[in-house]
Amino acid sequence: MTVRRLGAGLVAAALITPALAACASGTGTAGSTPSPTVSASGTASPSGAPVAGDAKQALLDSTKEISNGNFRFTLAGAGSTAEGLVHQPSQSAAMKISIGGPSADLAMKLDVVHFKPDSWVKLELSGPTADSLPAIKQLNLGKYQHLDQNRIKGNRNLGFDFEKVDPAGSAVLTQGITEVRSTGTGAYAGTIDVTKAAEAGSLNAATIAALGTQAKTVPFTAKVDPQGRLSELVLQLPAAGQTAAQEIRMTYSDYGAATAAQKPPADQVVEAPAELYSLFN
Repeated sequence: MTVRRLGAGLVAAALITPALAACASGTGTAGSTPSPTVSASGTASPSGAPVAGDAKQALLDSTKEISNGNFRFTLAGAGSTAEGLVHQPSQSAAMKISIGGPSADLAMKLDVVHFKPDSWVKLELSGPTADSLPAIKQLNLGKYQHLDQNRIKGNRNLGFDFEKVDPAGSAVLTQGITEVRSTGTGAYAGTIDVTKAAEAGSLNAATIAALGTQAKTVPFTAKVDPQGRLSELVLQLPAAGQTAAQEIRMTYSDYGAATAAQKPPADQVVEAPAELYSLFN
């Protein structure tokens, strides 16, 4: 793993590690009657009649509440996780990210807080690379490092854009749906063309390129809550070249009920050194 692979943003770091473990995708129950499949336009496939309503439109609509910027979220790929909250009313966000495990060459744990106009990050770096490089060692301060906004402006690694509050870009992903079917109340399955998903922040360009033509038909499942808001989206990326199959899971909850992020205590804050910016640029 290299730091450069964090290029889709710290929030999405858990989603773009190229060595995620393979995960099986189960979208039905043995012996059950298959749900009719509809194309993105809502027309039925030869496998059945059209479902009631437009399944794709339901999923497109399910992402609208995310843009209000008041929710909690999780992102996960095998061995890497991210969880946090976005609170647009206070212009704040917070997230805890874990990348890599005990056997990783460079494992990271990050506690990131944004409270406009300030941002802080606390790092815990471990593994052989972290142990061997003095420049990295000195970043394990055990304190929050205050970030110079002029140095992270436009940097998706360390910054946060309160104009684009969705950490996974689910609205972009659902627009790429090419086939969808209802699998139960509030549940869907189908395929997504992820070739434009780098904009979403959930996948980086290298991962998409490695998928080749498979990128146009990536299987997915989704769930919405009783109010029709997206609660879970799971992508099942097929194996490609040296990269194993990957499952990317994102969840949303507490719509309208998140609370403002907490600024770190002043006695736990230091100014970020140049090495920190170099690490993530």
